[in-house]
Amino acid sequence: MKSEIGGLILGDKATILGEMSRIGARAIAPAAQTLTGSSAAPVSFSDSLSAAVRSVDAAERKASDKVADVESGRSDDLVGAMLMTQEANLSFSALVQVRNKLVGAVDDLIKMPV
Repeated sequence: MKSEIGGLILGDKATILGEMSRIGARAIAPAAQTLTGSSAAPVSFSDSLSAAVRSVDAAERKASDKVADVESGRSDDLVGAMLMTQEANLSFSALVQVRNKLVGAVDDLIKMPV
């Protein structure tokens, strides 16, 4: 039994080492290429942040329209309106947390001795 488990462990170890060497052999693409999916035009941080703000704003507007439709009687999808509102609230909270982390990072950079 011990020899079988030992053989399985050694086999797994060889497989893992083989996968690691295969992964290590590939060139790692820069982050800008990973975000765009190609090497054509790198995406700047400010563009990414602006896109996130626009996405959160669109979710807020869509949820607001859905709630307005339910309140006016044009729709009876109360559950859908509540779910969209919660989703928009969650995405806004995540955006605020990102902003807080950025402000904290900038504060840390400002406080660093030169």
